[in-house]
Amino acid sequence: MIGSRWIIALIVMMIVSVTAFVLWRPQQQWTEEEAAAVHGLWIGNLPTPPAEASNRYAADEGAAEFGHRLFFDTRFSANGEISCASCHLPELSFQDGLALAEGVGINNRRTMTIIGAAYSPWLFWDGRKDSLWAQALGPLESPVEHGSNRTFYAHLLAEHYRAEYEAIFGPLPDISALPRHPGAVDDPAVVAIWEALTTAEQQTVNRIFANMGKAIAAYERLIVPGPSRFDVYAQALIEGDSATMQAALNEDEIAGLRLFIGKAQCIQCHNGPLFTNNDFHNTGVPDVAGLPTERGRALGAQEVLADEFNCLGAYSDAAESDCAELRFMIAEGHELERQFRPTSLRNVVDRAPFMHAGQFATLAEVLSHYNTAPEAPAGHSELEPLDLSEVETEQIIAFLNSLNGPVNAEQRWLAAPAR
Repeated sequence: MIGSRWIIALIVMMIVSVTAFVLWRPQQQWTEEEAAAVHGLWIGNLPTPPAEASNRYAADEGAAEFGHRLFFDTRFSANGEISCASCHLPELSFQDGLALAEGVGINNRRTMTIIGAAYSPWLFWDGRKDSLWAQALGPLESPVEHGSNRTFYAHLLAEHYRAEYEAIFGPLPDISALPRHPGAVDDPAVVAIWEALTTAEQQTVNRIFANMGKAIAAYERLIVPGPSRFDVYAQALIEGDSATMQAALNEDEIAGLRLFIGKAQCIQCHNGPLFTNNDFHNTGVPDVAGLPTERGRALGAQEVLADEFNCLGAYSDAAESDCAELRFMIAEGHELERQFRPTSLRNVVDRAPFMHAGQFATLAEVLSHYNTAPEAPAGHSELEPLDLSEVETEQIIAFLNSLNGPVNAEQRWLAAPAR
């Protein structure tokens, strides 16, 4: 009788064990190819930001301190109310949560996060800048962002930051005789003032302006992503720690990860530890009524070549041989039409609305677009219908939630410095 009870108990235990294996084990099993794909997304593969040859001050802590102050200083705008941090709010993953960025006016595009921006060879949605420091200069002279001009900013530096500037870049040239006009670069009065300056005076102002961008870039390089629950899972997969894997992600999140690297093809553009290949793609994103026709990379490529602050320009610290990305870039062709740079998906669930002009309010709308693959307004869309079910869409979104993580930076860099 006792033996029979033991046999029955053993059978029950075996049934329970097999059931548990069937329910749990397949979720944790990965082929060698799948495991390699997951490993490729792990934040442990993210190196320190690459050296920026065009900015010799990129790793200078003093420059970062100076750039930190400039980043949060609203005086560097036409109305004294806009700073870099006005659109790149630390508490909102260094973006603003708006469909279109708002400075002294309304932009035509959405604010991109600066978290991890130091890893990209191209900046902005269309790649019209090729360095973090050159990117920092663009909004300063945009009529709808900071809304002023480089000569005005040079005067502000001389008045408020002379000691900080000279400690890093050397003596600040005497610009006291140059006109101090706060207007935007498209203001006819500002244009006339600039054109009246001698070439030497223009070059002096340009050098001060470029150094301002290099300091801001030194600060922004410190803003990099930290590990998420996904990264805990990926590391546990690498180490064969099934208990940690099971605790890190639930079944829907794991299913979403499988779809992400498989059927949904998300990994084609959102790969590597930043979940972006930093390249350019036409995914058929619709136009926004009332906004100018977008050309994306087709125009951005021409603008970066013409930029006086690019890697090959007079204000770059790079040698010509250091500027391979710029020298060998694809600069023209129909395939560039309406291509945009995919953003990092880390913390993406907190960065609605989505796409370059906030066309989609939710991630469900984004996935619906990718699932149906509508024709592009111009150029050729890379999308093909995915045939994702509603459940699969929900699982991908569940996985994207697992990508939330902190900023991997000292706390002092995540708030405005004391004046």
